[in-house]
Amino acid sequence: MTDHVISTDGTRIAFDLLGDGPPVILVAGMFCDRRATGDLAEALAAHFTVVNYDRRGRGESGDTLPYAPEREVEDIAALIAAAGGTASVYGHSSGACLALNAAAELPVDRLVLNDPPYGADDAESRAAAREMAGKVVAAIAEDRRADAIKMFMTASGMPDEMAAGISADPSMQAIAPTMPYDYAVVGHDGTIPKEKARAISMPTLILAGGTSAPFFRDAAVRLGEIIPGARVQVLEGVGHDASAEAVAEPVTAFLKP
Repeated sequence: MTDHVISTDGTRIAFDLLGDGPPVILVAGMFCDRRATGDLAEALAAHFTVVNYDRRGRGESGDTLPYAPEREVEDIAALIAAAGGTASVYGHSSGACLALNAAAELPVDRLVLNDPPYGADDAESRAAAREMAGKVVAAIAEDRRADAIKMFMTASGMPDEMAAGISADPSMQAIAPTMPYDYAVVGHDGTIPKEKARAISMPTLILAGGTSAPFFRDAAVRLGEIIPGARVQVLEGVGHDASAEAVAEPVTAFLKP
């Protein structure tokens, strides 16, 4: 059954509650609402109370403007409060970046970051990331949703024809206005927020898909060197679109008391 919490700015955040045990909050990435993490929520529900929610602007959650990434941290704070005052947090892709931001300041028991999409720290990489972020944000501001989706997909290595097909999908266009939110969460230069990473004090597991793009594994290794005591695990034969079954096993092993 769908339930709701009210965030600090009055935004209504929708979530499903599954299972029984220590609470864990699932944070989805770009283009995803809670349906994308539904299979993982069900898989983890055998051992945990799983809070599977729609990030603001997606699914059944509201969206109060102006947007700021701090509002999404407040959303997670409201969910943690509803879960009893403390919870573990799992984030995938840009959702991993949001989970990291939240864990740097909220009462998080354990943290799992799956394929956090941080780029390299050199000047060229930072400039390229800022340029792409600027183009996507501008396209969304001008309501050119298909253009924004296609730019993102082709920059991620998807063939033009496939990207064009996905960008025409009405469901993708419906969620596209939240793309700037993910860029704001990750940071427009795409680099690891070292100060926040160093502030992570809870046990942390960083997952990287063995068949994900190489920069995901590079980011996991670099992040693992910054977060105190973090453990990095490569999931061999698993890609960025990892199945719930592939992810649930290492996550359960790490989160179980």
